[in-house]
Amino acid sequence: MPDQPELLVAGSIALDSREGPFGKVQDQLGGSAVYFALAASLIVPVKVSAPVGRDAVDLVMKVFQGKPIDTSLMEVIDAPTYRWKAHQVHGRNVDLGSADRIYDIWEPNLPPDFAGWGFVGSMRPDRQAETMKRLHSARLLAADAMLSYVKQQTPAAKDVLRRASWYFCNAEEFAALGGGVPEEFRRQWWLDGLVLKAGAQGVTANTADGRLHVPALPKYPAFDTTGAGDAVAGGMLARWLSTGAQRSGLQDALVCGVACASLTIEAIGVRGIASATPTLLDERMGDVWEFMRRAS
Repeated sequence: MPDQPELLVAGSIALDSREGPFGKVQDQLGGSAVYFALAASLIVPVKVSAPVGRDAVDLVMKVFQGKPIDTSLMEVIDAPTYRWKAHQVHGRNVDLGSADRIYDIWEPNLPPDFAGWGFVGSMRPDRQAETMKRLHSARLLAADAMLSYVKQQTPAAKDVLRRASWYFCNAEEFAALGGGVPEEFRRQWWLDGLVLKAGAQGVTANTADGRLHVPALPKYPAFDTTGAGDAVAGGMLARWLSTGAQRSGLQDALVCGVACASLTIEAIGVRGIASATPTLLDERMGDVWEFMRRAS
């Protein structure tokens, strides 16, 4: 049996300042690479490529400690870590701006001729696009969107989309990229898969085989929805990779992604997904399957 491909995430490491029903948090660890890696590492080892300032590197290493997360591609840079501000209303983050000077310095640090699975999480689109170019040899190359960046740098965001084989976005990001009928959009951009994330309504994957929907799990509280989308991608891709990436296993992979999102939103920031275990993930997947059976 051939060796299982490696899984790599390139994306942001952030210090988030947010307000919501949970109160206020200042400089809370977050970022697309962090949430993705924490979810994926519950299933398979994962490599992380991302820039981080000296002001956050200890936080990152502490939360990754003891997990199968390889940080050798992470770069510590003499610049402030990426900052993001948001206000959470009805489970949705309203972007209040970011400070991303670190991307002016960072050049993506990636293995040459990488042949595994790559996920390029939300970050400034020019850095996303450059990362996608350098991962051109990946066996599967997925990417995610961030609404404010899509609006600010639409050509670069569309270049990312053009290079992806799988693409993750929410309804607003989908609309900003042209929107329309999801299957027509998928074919227009030559995507193998388009995953639309709809928060409390769950996730839907559009592929050549049709449409697969997995509902969100209402059984557990949605305390802080930040990072849920990255957890969906991390859980889904890691699970699909670990089970052989067969078309028949896609629904199971989506269930795993939804379960990872459920574990993430139970607590503020990364605490929920960082404290999760493979056993807890298996139990949460069982909850999702049971909810789907009852709803059918």
